[in-house]
Amino acid sequence: MNFLATTDLSIGDLRMPFTEEVKYCILGISATLFLIALSILVWQLYRYRSYAPRKPLDELLSSDGKPAKSGVFDTETQRPNFKVEKLHEEARRLSNCLSMGSHVELLSLEDQQEEVVVQGSLRFSLYYDQLQSRLVVTLLEAWGLPVRDFSRSVDPFVRVRLLWAGQEKEKEEQSSPSLQCVLHEWQSRMVKDSSSPTFGDQFFCSLEEEDVPHITIRFEVKDFDKFSRHKILGEVRVHLCDMEISYPLEVLKDLQAPQKDLVGEVLLFMKYLPTLQRLEVGLLKIRAPPQPTLYGKISVLCNQFKLRHQKSTVKTWREVTVFNEVMMFTLPDPQIKECCIVVSVYEIPAAKKSSKHLVGQVTFGKGKSSEDEHWSLMMRSIRQPIAKWHQLLI
Repeated sequence: MNFLATTDLSIGDLRMPFTEEVKYCILGISATLFLIALSILVWQLYRYRSYAPRKPLDELLSSDGKPAKSGVFDTETQRPNFKVEKLHEEARRLSNCLSMGSHVELLSLEDQQEEVVVQGSLRFSLYYDQLQSRLVVTLLEAWGLPVRDFSRSVDPFVRVRLLWAGQEKEKEEQSSPSLQCVLHEWQSRMVKDSSSPTFGDQFFCSLEEEDVPHITIRFEVKDFDKFSRHKILGEVRVHLCDMEISYPLEVLKDLQAPQKDLVGEVLLFMKYLPTLQRLEVGLLKIRAPPQPTLYGKISVLCNQFKLRHQKSTVKTWREVTVFNEVMMFTLPDPQIKECCIVVSVYEIPAAKKSSKHLVGQVTFGKGKSSEDEHWSLMMRSIRQPIAKWHQLLI
């Protein structure tokens, strides 16, 4: 007992080897750090509350505490912490509108790419062999193509697409969208350094006679670039319903300004999280003409340079192919304000030796076109998923 009392007394008699001034300085520094930490905490709570949705929780939950399944799908004001699975269920309502033939308006070329100065002409030959049920397309030559400003040369080639629109006239009168299907796609050889090249390439495919009036042939004249940034110089379109090609027919046409064709639609949702500097892009559904298999690739571009991209899984084609996949991109504030999103849909042919083919693309971001309305809605609805159907063009 005496030992314990001695120990307690000696501990009580201990003194810190600091002067009173040092003790007060340490106390002041500790109080200052505590106030700074408290201020940061209050500021973060204020930021969270300012961005948080203001809808009461009882509007989002049913009586048993589970997320409500009913309600109209609104693309401008979504529910907080909305799960992707629930978003998919509500998005089915939009697919019904598509099946009923809702009208969509094609975007003008000025909204998609820079203005193209078109000059020159293209000569080609068309022939349909009724005995063999075969369409023969022959590229002959081009004249007067524009040259590059910096090198005063051009390396032209021609991409040929066979488009099929099997829509009946009655549907066309109802102003329903005319979806095109790319039956075949060919590419001529490149002629180096020639503004009036001679091609001589011949392409053919099997085609039933009753399908010939539904065919549109689209010739795209492009300037070759070794980095695959081919510049389009112009295009020529030929509708076979207006032509008699039971014998070889040579055609000479001036190049026209290129236009896009509607080949399908894609349902996307986007959500931006400013605190995490993260952009979420969800590939939900794709409506496109029959293809063996499909997959999507989402790319983020800034000043026409690809920053990063992600691919979806490969899915078997359906009338409305469901993906339900979310891809996340980390984008700081300077990039999110200037970047654009490119969604590309590819098909993989059944033949193993065949490479992928581009079905169509969607480009949207900060701009003035109608497709950029989705981007504006996302930036106004922070932390909320915004879904919208987009036209798939080629």
